[in-house]
Amino acid sequence: MYPLTNLLENKVNPAAFRLRASEPVFVERLTAEDEAEVLEFLSERPTLTFGMAGFIRRNGIVSPHNQGEFYGCRDKHGELTGVALIGRYILFETRSDGATKAFADLAQGCRNAHILLGEQGEVETFWSYYADGGQSPRLYGREYLFEQRWPVEVKQEVAGLRLATMDDLDLIVPAHAQIAFDESGIDPLQADPKGFRERCARRIEMGQSWVLVENGRLIFKAEVVTDTPETVYLEGIWVDPLERGKGIGSRCMSQLSRRFLLRSSSVCVLVNERFKNAQAFYKKAGFKFISHYDTIFLKQRVH
Repeated sequence: MYPLTNLLENKVNPAAFRLRASEPVFVERLTAEDEAEVLEFLSERPTLTFGMAGFIRRNGIVSPHNQGEFYGCRDKHGELTGVALIGRYILFETRSDGATKAFADLAQGCRNAHILLGEQGEVETFWSYYADGGQSPRLYGREYLFEQRWPVEVKQEVAGLRLATMDDLDLIVPAHAQIAFDESGIDPLQADPKGFRERCARRIEMGQSWVLVENGRLIFKAEVVTDTPETVYLEGIWVDPLERGKGIGSRCMSQLSRRFLLRSSSVCVLVNERFKNAQAFYKKAGFKFISHYDTIFLKQRVH
């Protein structure tokens, strides 16, 4: 596979990939009737399809909260060979280059995509088909997918760790915005303050946000993005800078992992390759590296 940096700099001819994408495929917009089939398809690789599975289980296949549309790709026999979410997020899972190309061609018509995310090699292939007519890259990043399974080291419990309430919203929003800015280089409180606050509030309402608050100060937080019998995927993990290095974050993560692993096979997180301290934090907490992910933040097109 060609390095993604070469593809971003147009050093590779995308036609070199198209010879592998000749099999006939058919793309359709998915509906609620497809949900069971799609979740079964995604469950074949649960630790690598957590993003789409999380959206579907939380919102359903058709929902404005997905900020995009779900599509399926079928072969000539009608068998599902790919699933993609195309909108603000571009996420996909395919079994053939033909399905990858079909989704890339479809995504070229989306004007407001914010991020393309997927496994390293899969994103490279997708980009080779997408680049000519799609949005330009704004920022490239590499993520490490870490996973934790039993056993989990037992540490002293944190009595105040709990699900967030709407009273915690004003504490959560700036912390989560800082995480988003560190990852993407865009401050959501400047770009979309109302929408960002609403998304944080909805996570609280749906029981996805965990917090530790002491004397009106947010000490720790974590967001449950996907919660399935196979995988619980966490993001937005934050520890007050004044409390880092004291063990409180590790204790909170250990406590959450034990809780989630009672009902799920694994707990996963993505960590930017630039964040060495975060990588060390998760390794110390017992997480193990399992895969590379690529993220491409996209420039918004001028309407």
